[in-house]
Amino acid sequence: MKKKTLLIVDDDLVFSSLLRRQIESMGFSTLGAGSWAEAQERLSEIEPCAIILDFKLPDSDASRILGEIRNQYPVIILTGYGSIPNAVSAIREGAADFLTKPVNIDELELTVRRVLETAELRESNRFYRTQLASHRPGPMVFESQAMRNVQEMIDAVGPTDTTVLILGESGTGKEMVAQAIHERSPRAQRELVPIDGSGLQENLFESELFGHERGAFTGADRQKKGLIEEAAGSTLFLDEIGDIGSAIQAKLLRVLETSSFRRLGGNKTLSSDARIVTATNRDIEAMSRGGTFRSDLYFRLSRFVITIPPLRERREDIEPLARHFLALLTRNAPTSMSAEALKMLLAYDWPGNVRELRNAIERAIILARPGNPVRVEHLSFIPRNQAGEVVLRFGQDPNLEQIEREYLRQVMAKHGGNRVKTAAVLGISERHIYRLIEKYGFSDKVFGS
Repeated sequence: MKKKTLLIVDDDLVFSSLLRRQIESMGFSTLGAGSWAEAQERLSEIEPCAIILDFKLPDSDASRILGEIRNQYPVIILTGYGSIPNAVSAIREGAADFLTKPVNIDELELTVRRVLETAELRESNRFYRTQLASHRPGPMVFESQAMRNVQEMIDAVGPTDTTVLILGESGTGKEMVAQAIHERSPRAQRELVPIDGSGLQENLFESELFGHERGAFTGADRQKKGLIEEAAGSTLFLDEIGDIGSAIQAKLLRVLETSSFRRLGGNKTLSSDARIVTATNRDIEAMSRGGTFRSDLYFRLSRFVITIPPLRERREDIEPLARHFLALLTRNAPTSMSAEALKMLLAYDWPGNVRELRNAIERAIILARPGNPVRVEHLSFIPRNQAGEVVLRFGQDPNLEQIEREYLRQVMAKHGGNRVKTAAVLGISERHIYRLIEKYGFSDKVFGS
């Protein structure tokens, strides 16, 4: 494991050299600086785990320096006996601790290790609070052989550090599979770190992933660590990897090849041992052949591929998933589901997969009211075997209005132009149906009524 580095800032070169030897004997590496200007040069090149800082330097003092770095590094102040009140004041200003000169070797080691442990705990707590604020996927629920195969692949690759690529349509549960991989790894004591490649503009995504230095762009008023740093010792889950731009693709490739990166606007080369798990609903193999996704990055990402089948290809999972969501969403007022409603669920193709199924169950529970069973009238989709498949055909790529117009026409035709039934099926108001009919110029004759 790479040694942690401490930066010693003291203009007494003899004392600094002795202090560095003592710290290195504890298993750390060190760098020295005789002034704050020299220390700033060092900080532009390396990322120390802590700074030991003389209270008074030729070109600055601890009080002024703490205002610049207290949010970036833990700082231990060095002071003489006569200036202990100044050291206590420095702690109020953000220093982690102080040592008096000459330094006792046992006190030095105790202080350094305590300060580093406290900093790590504080960083972990901050990270965990952030993670708990986001939605964490629940357990995998299935009965199908297809998902048993997926589970076997998770069990096989989880304990390794191999990069994994998860493929599957939107809503199939790719993040849940990533979470399962992480929980079967030696990294499971730390939280999975997720980031969505399609959720942010490219420059914001780059800042989130790699972090940024102060002044890197307008509004960057302080240094920010990226998620790839937060994921050190853990797993970084990059969702929708097929949507990231070419510049970030190149930087991600460098991380995979060298475990190194730079923050946005920074010159320091940093490292992270984060395991990389990615996912996409796009055909990035075809994209790599077509030149829209780096082929060298694709080959790095696809060392181990897990493909999640869509829900329509594993219908035996629909009932256990539906009952799981029903129990999950009605803990305070348990409810049931009628046989007819379950039959409708099993007949539907679920283009939105597991996510759509959960949303349908949640909406049905609301419509049924607490404690009442979910029935057919509470389900807001068109089942394949009861209403027939809706097939939209166009001579060329349609725009959204053309899709909406054709879909509305077909649904109204199926219900003989009945606006009330059509509104119920589409989950919109009858007034909205009238507006759409007027918008697209439909007449009663179109629907045979």
